[in-house]
Amino acid sequence: MFLPAVVLGALVLACLVSLGTGAADLGLADLFSGSDDSSRILLVSRVPRTLAAVLAGSGVAVAGSVMQMSMHNRFVSPTTAGTSQFALVGLLAVALLAPATSVMGKMLVASACAVAGSGLLLRLLHLLPARRTPADVTVPLIGLMLGGVVEAGTTFVAWRYDLLQSLGSWTAGDLSRVLAGRYELLWVVAALALALYLAADHLTVAGLGEDAATGLGLSYRLVVDLAVAAAVMTAVSVVVVGTLPFLGLVVPNAASRICGDNLRRALPVVAAGGALLTVVCDVVGRLVHYPYEISVTVIMGVVGAGAFIVIILRGVDRA
Repeated sequence: MFLPAVVLGALVLACLVSLGTGAADLGLADLFSGSDDSSRILLVSRVPRTLAAVLAGSGVAVAGSVMQMSMHNRFVSPTTAGTSQFALVGLLAVALLAPATSVMGKMLVASACAVAGSGLLLRLLHLLPARRTPADVTVPLIGLMLGGVVEAGTTFVAWRYDLLQSLGSWTAGDLSRVLAGRYELLWVVAALALALYLAADHLTVAGLGEDAATGLGLSYRLVVDLAVAAAVMTAVSVVVVGTLPFLGLVVPNAASRICGDNLRRALPVVAAGGALLTVVCDVVGRLVHYPYEISVTVIMGVVGAGAFIVIILRGVDRA
């Protein structure tokens, strides 16, 4: 209980700093002043932006943890499994075929493409030898190659139809565009994360493998299908805030080293840790070149890449 409380306390502090940081001169004392200008800035920009960072960060981290458990590999994440790239395919298809589609429609199409991409990756993994270790790099390599091919094709089509700028805005995680009325879909991510937490015990047993889970009386295929929620969570985050690199890889690995493989105990730490990392990276991006902003993707890419190198060098010793 001590670790979740520490992470949650750090998250609350980071959120307060986020509310008081920005181009507009609004200190922490102004947050509770009740003035019209302060209230407008808070309600229209700062609060939605902070909530978007919390919801998207926690959702992508939880999605990464569930994907790692269902695929029995510690190097799997929404970005290394091609899930984010397939979600971008859905966004590009909507931009080409039905540009007037609502945000909800974009979310549905992106989610369908992300689920299809995850299913394709699972089909490819079935062609590999059945016995794989959690530290096997073959699985993420296949995911990266699949995602690279899809991303290359998406970039070509976007270039052909003069949509490269739109594709770049979808790829880069940019919270500066988040305002009231443009982030509420992320509550779907929160609902799915709660559903996965309620099924955490089943997911933990499924992580033991099909034979062990079946021997314990668990419908392995049904539980693994819950991982579809991870693809949907990733797609919604991409639609609203863009891609968040390394988040779904680094945070679950760090949490598993501290909390073990029991998802019931680890998921709250994963969710809070993902939210904390996203909020901190967003605040750093606003302060590095103040009053201008650096995309949260850039900051998170630097931090996540360093953490990923550490994970690779130390290895994953859990079977």
